[in-house]
Amino acid sequence: MMTTLRTEARIALAVARKDALAELRGRQATVSTLFFAAVVLLLFGFALGPDAARLAAAAPGMLWLAVVFAGILAVNRLHLLETDDGALEHLALYPVSRRAIYAGKALGGFAVMLLLGVVVLGAAGVLFAVDVTAALPPLLATVVLGAAGVAAVGTFYAGMTVRLRAREVMLPLLMLPVLAPLLLGAVKATSAALAGDPFDELGAWLQLLVAFDIIMIVAGAATYGYLLEDG
Repeated sequence: MMTTLRTEARIALAVARKDALAELRGRQATVSTLFFAAVVLLLFGFALGPDAARLAAAAPGMLWLAVVFAGILAVNRLHLLETDDGALEHLALYPVSRRAIYAGKALGGFAVMLLLGVVVLGAAGVLFAVDVTAALPPLLATVVLGAAGVAAVGTFYAGMTVRLRAREVMLPLLMLPVLAPLLLGAVKATSAALAGDPFDELGAWLQLLVAFDIIMIVAGAATYGYLLEDG
């Protein structure tokens, strides 16, 4: 049992490393994703106007909408890199655990999402004059849990839609309803952290994010193999 788990862990790390290297080589795609997230923040900021108090109150929601919208592009691209040259089909032919492949793809997506979340968090602090350093530990915990949830859901649905002609339309339509609990928990946790958690509710929202991540990771690992076989 332990040997099997170690083998799956090595396979997952190898897949994640491959995805991370592919993403780093495509620097223009990474920069465009970060630029898109920044544009989303700016547009929401202009829509709300120059009121500093209003911008600060809306900052958590705008932050996570920017992360999710840009994250959809990122996880979709991680699958497209392999589908365009047939690498995903070849990967499915290897006699390895499908759970390991899912874990590797999700781990690669998590690394991208984590970087995106940290950058957007810093950008939101600067653009909306919000002091993120005062509540940095809970904010980073929220970013980590939120990134894990988006990566888990995005990896599954990107695998489902990657061979469809309308994948750019279908992926957000499928992901956004499922991500609603994560968005709620992440926005509430971020708001509570920035406010100093006056109502002692931060822990409950972080627990919601942990539960969401566990459910999505288990469900994705159990079903991702069927997506590869269908291809």
